[in-house]
Amino acid sequence: MRSARPQLRYAVLLVGIVLALFAPLHAQGTAPAKIKLGSETAKNGFKNEDEIRDKFNDWRNDQDAREWLIAMNFDPSKIESVVAAKPHGEKADVEITVTTADGVRKEGISIKLVSSANGFNQVDKRWLATYARMWKMPDDVHNSLKFFVGEVPPAAKSRDPKRMYLNELSDDERQAVLDFFTANKDKIAADLIAGSGVHAARWVMVAYKATDDTRWVIRSASDAIKYFSEGDVELTRTGNLKIGRITMQRKGGDGGRETAKMLQFKINPVQLFPAQ
Repeated sequence: MRSARPQLRYAVLLVGIVLALFAPLHAQGTAPAKIKLGSETAKNGFKNEDEIRDKFNDWRNDQDAREWLIAMNFDPSKIESVVAAKPHGEKADVEITVTTADGVRKEGISIKLVSSANGFNQVDKRWLATYARMWKMPDDVHNSLKFFVGEVPPAAKSRDPKRMYLNELSDDERQAVLDFFTANKDKIAADLIAGSGVHAARWVMVAYKATDDTRWVIRSASDAIKYFSEGDVELTRTGNLKIGRITMQRKGGDGGRETAKMLQFKINPVQLFPAQ
């Protein structure tokens, strides 16, 4: 009688191969499944800010837009009109003007379209000199950040011949940077996430598009600012800066053009979905 051991070994091997092939698919599905909880599903889907603007303008026929308005504390039964537009170059990606019997409200919305649970999204990018003026940055901090973005060549040995990382600065220079961003953390987070002036964003909308069903969440800008600014100001292992949940880094890329020396700030917008 033939031994069954070869067949058994073959079966075990086949099961192992199948599990190995499907394990990545299972892992990819786990995070989105958690993210779905506590958020809403877009009925028709949307790909960009233009479509979100158009959906607001069609609010009478668009269920997603009506749910967005409810999330922003509007009562659809009292709305007379909604006019949505895209202000150019402002922190608010879409502005809606809502007319009700009680009057007219204008609301700016910062929109983050993301396709990965672990992806980072740029919230602001400018020349260092602009931030120095905005935040009244002391000269010593400004000068240290010039090394960081590469406006000034490294003053000491650096792992990059074109710029220095924050953990390559002297102890006093590093501490000055940390102290400045710690003391001004609330204002900096507010400027980065909401902006200021008439086109500031009062709301943050995150659309998560990793699956066929687009998930969305809307939070007030004040809640988003509070959430992303929570935590210490500290250096990362790679020599960038963490301001709570906000990452500051040199832009880089751009084929080495001057714009690579800009300063940029990033967040993971998916973190605004309810934690499960």
